[in-house]
Amino acid sequence: MTCEEFVELVTAFLDGALDPGTEARFVEHLALCEGCETYLDQFRTTIAELGALPAETLSPDVRDTVLGAFRDWRGA
Repeated sequence: MTCEEFVELVTAFLDGALDPGTEARFVEHLALCEGCETYLDQFRTTIAELGALPAETLSPDVRDTVLGAFRDWRGA
């Protein structure tokens, strides 16, 4: 598994939605790749922190601005 494939599968892994073979490849890659281990830890931290924030912390204007900024964004 490549790091790119790993990143694409993180949410499915955290949701328990990977088939057994893919999950095994995911965990194997995780054991070998310090960068992806860090990425997964950061993802879990983000989920834990954002899960604790009340929904109304962003004003509608700020929310629209942020969503607009990323709507057409294409990663390199």
